[in-house]
Amino acid sequence: MPAPKTRASAIDDSDDLEFLAETPQAGDSGGGPAWRILVVDDDADVHTTTAFALANLEMQGRPLEFLHAHSAAEARALLEREADIAVILLDVVMEQADAGLHLVRHVRETLGRADVRIILRTGQPGYAPEMEAIRGYDINDYRSKAELTRTKLFTAVAAAVRSYEQIRALQASRAGMERIVRAGAELTALHRLRDFGRGVLAQLAALLGQDADGLLCARDRSGAGLPQVIAGSGAWAHILELEPATRHDPSVVDAVVRALDERTNLFSDGRLALYFPGKSGRDFSVGLRLAAPMCEIQRKLLEVFCSVVAVGLDNVELVSHLHMSAFYDTLTGLPNRTRLVELLDATLDGPFRSEAIVALVDIDHFAETNDALGHQFGDALLTAVAERLKSALSSGETVARIGSDVFCVLGSASAVVPSRIAALFEAPFSIDGQDVQVAATLGLVRLAEHDGNGADALKDADIALKRAKSKHGTNHFYFTRGLGVEIRERVRMMHALRGGFARGQLYLAYQPQVDLATGRAFGAEALLRWRLEDGRNVPPDRFIPIAEYSGLITEIGEWVLREACAELVRLREAGHVDFTMSVNVSQVQFRHPHFLDMLRRALQDTGAPAEYVELEITESMAMEEPDLLAEMLAQVKRTGVSIAIDDFGTGFSSLSHLQRLQVDRLKIDRAFVSEITGSARGSSIAEMVIQLGRNLGLSIIAEGVEDERQAQILRALGCRKAQGFLFSRPLAPDELVSWLAVP
Repeated sequence: MPAPKTRASAIDDSDDLEFLAETPQAGDSGGGPAWRILVVDDDADVHTTTAFALANLEMQGRPLEFLHAHSAAEARALLEREADIAVILLDVVMEQADAGLHLVRHVRETLGRADVRIILRTGQPGYAPEMEAIRGYDINDYRSKAELTRTKLFTAVAAAVRSYEQIRALQASRAGMERIVRAGAELTALHRLRDFGRGVLAQLAALLGQDADGLLCARDRSGAGLPQVIAGSGAWAHILELEPATRHDPSVVDAVVRALDERTNLFSDGRLALYFPGKSGRDFSVGLRLAAPMCEIQRKLLEVFCSVVAVGLDNVELVSHLHMSAFYDTLTGLPNRTRLVELLDATLDGPFRSEAIVALVDIDHFAETNDALGHQFGDALLTAVAERLKSALSSGETVARIGSDVFCVLGSASAVVPSRIAALFEAPFSIDGQDVQVAATLGLVRLAEHDGNGADALKDADIALKRAKSKHGTNHFYFTRGLGVEIRERVRMMHALRGGFARGQLYLAYQPQVDLATGRAFGAEALLRWRLEDGRNVPPDRFIPIAEYSGLITEIGEWVLREACAELVRLREAGHVDFTMSVNVSQVQFRHPHFLDMLRRALQDTGAPAEYVELEITESMAMEEPDLLAEMLAQVKRTGVSIAIDDFGTGFSSLSHLQRLQVDRLKIDRAFVSEITGSARGSSIAEMVIQLGRNLGLSIIAEGVEDERQAQILRALGCRKAQGFLFSRPLAPDELVSWLAVP
């Protein structure tokens, strides 16, 4: 048990405090909340004396406020409900000899109050050795009451207050840094600029310990133009334009503009404006009202916060640019194909699917306009088309640009109507002072009838668009399931043809061409055939268009030419030296940029004499772009081969064009030959072709001759050559050799 306490003067070892007439120096008054001092002592006189000794004094420019507890238990209760206690003046010996030390442990370990400073006071120092107490506990000072004069008490408390202030500053700085780190992590998850701006305002308010009430603005780094409001919070939450923002609080807007002009942070008159430099061409500034003055620590923390936010804004700007590049057309600002597919997928999965239509809108002959007037003019035209589509359609429809001159409209059946969209092109577009009249062709898909995803819907719309372009007299076409089946069959056949060609299923048959006067063969036409593994033959009119459509005809055509030339060489070696091999050339193949090189290589590699090789082109092909064709034919003729126009009479040839072309032979189409015995018209056309050939100095051959009567009429009309079933069906190479051997 502790010895009973007795009253004594300040110079002996009693538990009482008595102060000499000393006057401590007070600090300058700077305002601010009072420092809270807790006096814990079981002697009431100590409470009175301490309060009296430190009355009317200030430390760090702030007054003192005293709280009192007369036992360790009372102090525990008080500490659990009171915060912001700076210093505890604690008596060691109270209920127990070490009651004060137990209270220290409770404060530090149980309550976790590491910031409060503790000064131990005792009138009986023998009960608690000084060095051991200070070493074992977090104690700011340890004094006997006998040595605490008024000045020394003030000095001890002032030192403790300064220590408390520094610890709190460090804690605030650490807490602020932790909040900034968390803020950076949370802001990183925000990818939209407006969301990021609102996040910045919320994090800034939390860092300052006030409600979020401000706005984030951006401006071009050149300083031109007014700032753009990006995001707002609190009373600014729905203000997205500068004029309403100025009416709301002109002082905040003025601070924001000044921060952008001066490129610095501003703190004045209860307003805060932070400046965030940007690397993508725009700078940013946050403006808000301050609920309370800021301390120096907060200002330094704001500098770190600004650095974190500036990096985040750059990242968001970059993500925004990448998003725009990935999902929006740079010329028109419309959604691009990628974004449209997303919208189509969402529509197909939603309730709007049953009434939705997607339409591709293709600008007719845009390439010619672009080539004739320049790409800049073409871009301006596309922009004008985009603006007209957007302005004419309601907000419920989506307008996208998915190709060079192809737009897309997604909306309800009542809005996406072909006649309505076509009507938008009736008025000319004014481009650089010129009125440009354009039209459009549409391919449409009803999503209610569509089975695939968004990408498939666009493919179907493209199929419908191609069908609309191929059908004369209409500017639109709706995709149907039947059309889909047809396309899928075409694709299936295309893959089968490619595989069949690789496996050697394609072969050539040769139909003899005879002289009607002598009945002797003078040549043969090489005909392409396709035999499946099961022995069935695929008709040429089914697979050759597929080969042309897929581009495979170029590779197949080279093989045909080489094979036919090689067969010609074999026939010549068999003694048929005055024999001509006729080979059909597809338009796709003929217009290939390396066709001439391929022809020369085939002749050279096979050793076939060019003067006995004849290339057949169709009449419709001969009449398309005749100037270019005439030049191309002239180059082909220089190789030594001859040229025949196949199916003559079906393409409505211009005689002036025909006269310019360097051709050697005309082939009367089988359709006119078959009518030669049944109608005067058929006979007249055949006679006209024969007479035309005679006048132009061209050889004439009739194809599809099937009976002797047709042959007699052709001979009478002056046609000297023919081919057809009357003479022979197409033969395999060995069969041709045998057929030629028969007298």
